[in-house]
Amino acid sequence: MQKGQYCCEHAGIGEAASFLHGLTHPAVGQDHVCAMLAVGLWAARTGGRSMWALPLAFVNVMALGGILPLLGIGQPFAEQGIALSVLLLGILIAASVRLPLWLGSCLVGLFALWHGHAHGAEIPPLASGTAYALGFALTTSLLHAAGIASGLWMQRQNVWHGARERLVRMAGTGIALCGAYLVSTAVRPDRTPVF
Repeated sequence: MQKGQYCCEHAGIGEAASFLHGLTHPAVGQDHVCAMLAVGLWAARTGGRSMWALPLAFVNVMALGGILPLLGIGQPFAEQGIALSVLLLGILIAASVRLPLWLGSCLVGLFALWHGHAHGAEIPPLASGTAYALGFALTTSLLHAAGIASGLWMQRQNVWHGARERLVRMAGTGIALCGAYLVSTAVRPDRTPVF
């Protein structure tokens, strides 16, 4: 019997611990937090059906991506893909890019596949996959909601339109800069991120 296995066999304890692991995993990685806030911010910036469709596409494809490592399907460049997703989402926000809904959903889905793979690859031993997935899906959804709320707040500030526009673009630029740094550390594994 492995250490810790006994406590996970009690009804409810293993599920709760698995859920908490899933809940915290996206929140402790700067790359995940930046990308998920950016998806929400971009969705708010794009508006219309994109406000719910982009985050929904992300969460659904992320869940599918989380299954891949459990099936033995690897993604050799998942970390680089995650870093690239932060960079590209920041650029999309900063440049005020509005894509057709189907194309934006596909792009966000590609990013979500990388993020989901990372979540699935780091599932703790003996954890319940379902509870873990529910945890990381909930945190992801909350981060998307925070990004949407931030985007809507920025767009509704009682200042002239140019200042509102600059505020959102500055947020996108900040995300893109974080993404550029993450890309530089992802392609050079000898460098450890400092933030």
